[in-house]
Amino acid sequence: MKVKRFFAKSMAEALKQVSEQMGPDAVILSNRRVDGGVEIVTALDYDENMARQSLGEQASEATNGARLAEMQAERHRRLEDELSRSRTRIRDVRESRAARGQSYAEASFVDLHEAASDEYIEPSSQGASTPNYSDELARMRAEISSLRDLMNGQRAEPEKPGVNAVQQRLAERLQEFGLSQNLAGSLSRRHKGGKLEDGWKQSLKMLVAGLRTPHQEWLDEGGVYALVGPTGSGKTTTIGKLAARYVLKHGADSIALVTTDRYRVAAHEQLFVFGRILNVPVRVVDESNTLDDILDELSDRHLVLIDTAGLTSSDKGYQEQLAELARSHHKVRTHLVVSATSQPRIMKSVWHCYKMASLTGCVMTKIDEALTLGESLGFVMETGLPVAYYTDGQKIPGDLHHAEAVPLVRLAVERLKISQQQMAAEQVPDTERPRETA
Repeated sequence: MKVKRFFAKSMAEALKQVSEQMGPDAVILSNRRVDGGVEIVTALDYDENMARQSLGEQASEATNGARLAEMQAERHRRLEDELSRSRTRIRDVRESRAARGQSYAEASFVDLHEAASDEYIEPSSQGASTPNYSDELARMRAEISSLRDLMNGQRAEPEKPGVNAVQQRLAERLQEFGLSQNLAGSLSRRHKGGKLEDGWKQSLKMLVAGLRTPHQEWLDEGGVYALVGPTGSGKTTTIGKLAARYVLKHGADSIALVTTDRYRVAAHEQLFVFGRILNVPVRVVDESNTLDDILDELSDRHLVLIDTAGLTSSDKGYQEQLAELARSHHKVRTHLVVSATSQPRIMKSVWHCYKMASLTGCVMTKIDEALTLGESLGFVMETGLPVAYYTDGQKIPGDLHHAEAVPLVRLAVERLKISQQQMAAEQVPDTERPRETA
């Protein structure tokens, strides 16, 4: 895993640096405002299991994937700062030796150790002996090697939690529910004793506590909201449901629809259909009309919903579209649209792909088509994304629901029971099934 920190005056410049130096597969671990601009910490080949191992016992404090990534980024900052201090100390030693007339060979020996702060080099010859500085240099050499190993995650010790039989069975049940192995194990280990059912109830309560849902709906709060996500996740249909619900409640005079999808032929058709039916204006971001120009014109609207192109990191315009949202001087609240039918790995990949858009929440779609919902709940719990809405059908606007933690977990439990009943029915031999009578 390669971790690197970037600084720039603006988020758009920082994202450009990440794209140029790390490529499209870079994962954003954290982004924050600093003096003079912004700082982004990124990683290549990021793996949560490796991150947890490298953090050791501190990883237990990470209740979700987003917090784990932030902790990994903070750890990288501390190690870089310590490496910088080590380089400064070595430079001071070198300058002191040069002032005392030390030999060129001895100075070269120090230079080798300074280079080791970035990439350790084993010198073939250590040059002349240095009685006055040998102990200090040896200590610095060990210190730098240790820091370098930590930066590369080479000395991470795997966690070895004690797991009893009840915890093991509880973890298996949580995985049947749809949670990842890591999250299921984390929840099960918090059940220190007692019956399996007690641990199950406790785990469900922790799921409820870990799911973030806003108290107020967009329709009432107002503002500018952008939906991002892959093609087929349900962005445009969800915007149609939101717009229809708003018009029924507040009328069509204070809402507008915007699309940034100028990359596909006939990409605007469905959104324009919604606009005509609801009598709501639809604006298109293109070469003549920037996003901020359009939002300036729509500043009198209580609610503006932005549809985006379902681009991946390999598509032309992907970086441009995300940068456009990130650098807007309007407060654009970007939400990821996640299909509940997607595999957990695909959900996580989509999150990594769109994370640099400064996501403030998500919308879960196609709940009715998913066999189990634990995968979706585990995803939002691990990423820390608040769930604003979920959809469970094609009816507009009937199949759009304001998300609440308790009903979502209850729905997931009911879906698990139905799935288990179906599996049990499939295992019953044909000879034991009741036959229909004429």
